[in-house]
Amino acid sequence: MSGILYLCATPIGNLEDITLRVIRTLREVDLIAAEDTRNTIRLLNHLEIKTPMTSYHEYNKVEKARELVRRLQDGQNLALVTDAGTPAISDPGEELVRQCAAAGVRVTSLPGAAACITALTLSALPTRRFCFEAFLPTEKKERQQVLKDLQEETRTIVLYEAPHHLRQTLKELWETLGDRPLSLCRELTKKFEEVRYSTLKQEYRRLKQEEPRGEYVLVIEGKSFAEQKREDEERWRQLPLTEHMRRYQEMGYERKEAMKQVAKDRGISKRDVYQELLKTEIGD
Repeated sequence: MSGILYLCATPIGNLEDITLRVIRTLREVDLIAAEDTRNTIRLLNHLEIKTPMTSYHEYNKVEKARELVRRLQDGQNLALVTDAGTPAISDPGEELVRQCAAAGVRVTSLPGAAACITALTLSALPTRRFCFEAFLPTEKKERQQVLKDLQEETRTIVLYEAPHHLRQTLKELWETLGDRPLSLCRELTKKFEEVRYSTLKQEYRRLKQEEPRGEYVLVIEGKSFAEQKREDEERWRQLPLTEHMRRYQEMGYERKEAMKQVAKDRGISKRDVYQELLKTEIGD
């Protein structure tokens, strides 16, 4: 029988944020695959765990995953850990999980700390619907496309950013999305944890004067449905009146109700709408 791959969530700062199940599993598996063995050894020493380790990271993820899958197929049990938080979330672990799934090897996830969820719960922004973008792409065209997509995003947006890129990212987000409400989270679970409830514009201006320090999670309010509706209505006002009517009818409005909505959008009377439609129909 093949072994099991355990995705083990580790602390994102505070070493107490690890489950008893993860500690037991790290002790019992045959091998721990770690993103950075130098980082993970500190955690293992703290927990007095002597399990052997091997490195598994972005630059060896494809070939090393094949080797790890072979070990699993030979019956070994493996644990995968990332530098901090939950493996396979914006992390090379997703490649190993993909190869295990293709090979029919069992994978199970041991839940625990995740910076994106921790920040979201602290954000004071809507949490029912959210999208996680991790780090924005560095390639210019891809980055522009992602920013363009986020412009229309109605869900709460969660992003990661390093301190040396934070100012530029805040500037681009402000210019693209407008001055949205922002919860800027820094050093989560650590001694100097900070959450600032602000806006993109305010934080960009503040950090032009202050040096960003630590790892950041940005939680940004999505475009509101009210704002989206206003923009739709503004676009519809520019349409010919018959096209404006058709949009509402496609949404399920009866003719009279659609006329009422068109009149409201355009700031004219229902009679004016009726007369204009009549002219068009007679013309047809």
